[in-house]
Amino acid sequence: MDADTSFEYGHTFSLSRVTPVGQLLTEKERAERESLRSEYEDLESEYAEADEYPDEIDARIGEIEAALDAYGKRPEIYKPTDQARAGAFVSIGEDGKLVVKRGFVRPEDEASVVGKADARDEADSQEAGDGHHAGTSEGSDRGTAVVTVVGEAAQPEEDESETIKPLPDRLISELTAYRTLALQDAIARNPHVALTALLHKLVTDAFRSGMTPGRCLEASVRAVHPVAQPDDLAEFPPALEIIARHNAWAEDIPQDDDSTLWTWLTGLDDASRLALLAHCVSFGINALHEKPNPYSGYGLSQHALDCRKAEADRLALATGLDMVEAGWKPTAANYLGRVTKARIVEAVRESVGEDMALRLVHEKKEKMIQEAERLLAGRGWLPEPLRIAGIEETTDAAPGVEHDARPAEEVAVADLPAFLADDVPEDVPASDQIVAQEAEDLVAAE
Repeated sequence: MDADTSFEYGHTFSLSRVTPVGQLLTEKERAERESLRSEYEDLESEYAEADEYPDEIDARIGEIEAALDAYGKRPEIYKPTDQARAGAFVSIGEDGKLVVKRGFVRPEDEASVVGKADARDEADSQEAGDGHHAGTSEGSDRGTAVVTVVGEAAQPEEDESETIKPLPDRLISELTAYRTLALQDAIARNPHVALTALLHKLVTDAFRSGMTPGRCLEASVRAVHPVAQPDDLAEFPPALEIIARHNAWAEDIPQDDDSTLWTWLTGLDDASRLALLAHCVSFGINALHEKPNPYSGYGLSQHALDCRKAEADRLALATGLDMVEAGWKPTAANYLGRVTKARIVEAVRESVGEDMALRLVHEKKEKMIQEAERLLAGRGWLPEPLRIAGIEETTDAAPGVEHDARPAEEVAVADLPAFLADDVPEDVPASDQIVAQEAEDLVAAE
């Protein structure tokens, strides 16, 4: 068990999850549930035309809903083998209540289970083959010579006995080389099977980490999880969508052996296959900034970082990504409180206009941040790292985002707080004024 006040976004993505066994209802419980459902439907039908339920009917409907809800929230039961290797995360939710997420398995615990199974198989195989190995040993004792040439054991003279011996390792390697090339060609000729094979591997990596140490298909997506995370990243709408989508797929994907998973994947329609493929592939998208390292092979060079950014821009254009529509907006916590005053004024000038930017120049930073956050709200402004290179920024609000469409001058007159309502300074560019103001502040501090 791992307990903390909160956990970072994506902390469970590298873990597999076992499925609890639901408690079966008894015949009596099933009958009671059906009776409650029938009563609920009858009451709804009877009072369908009423503006509101009578008090006693409203209370009864509440009792029925609570009882039916209890049937769907019966305690989860895990198999003894799953209890031995799975664990839980305990944290505190936003509402202050205890949050317990059960059934997660670490890769090293998966490996131990696989290792024990392999050890048992090997022991069984060894026991079954003891007679064969003993016969081989006796045969060698009767004078079969083995000559070593250039570090490799030469083949002994052909034994005319009827005993079938294992094939030499070198021969097996050469035969499987043929098979590998033949499989590659066959997969290339059959896109439907290729998609299933790729999905099978990607789903195994995404949902069943560590369960299968040996694979025939060498393909993978390395999941990217931001190391430097803002405090609100776990609540960012796209993050919530990813988690919800992942959990929805996880409920449907079988956690049995590989054959079961393959059969399940082949039964999906093409739309579901593509949706699942897109979900698995998405974990490999990396648009993160890193500090370039020009002095060694560790880390990214500036050129590699530029290439990553360019590819991220292409994907953003191809998918129609809009960071404003996705839910990002400038706040004191995620941008304004972490940049210089000049940057704050620049943001206001780009979004609202030069006149409003000039009014902020001489304010203390705390008030400047507060007012800038208010002015930028609903304007669709984005800082450079969130923009697409070569695309002119627009301050139009995204669908569903309230946008203040009035001209900047009208906004300034109508909405300025008292401390900004004074006359604007002389017509000097805000960028020059803020630089001068910061110089004055520095001298005063000294």
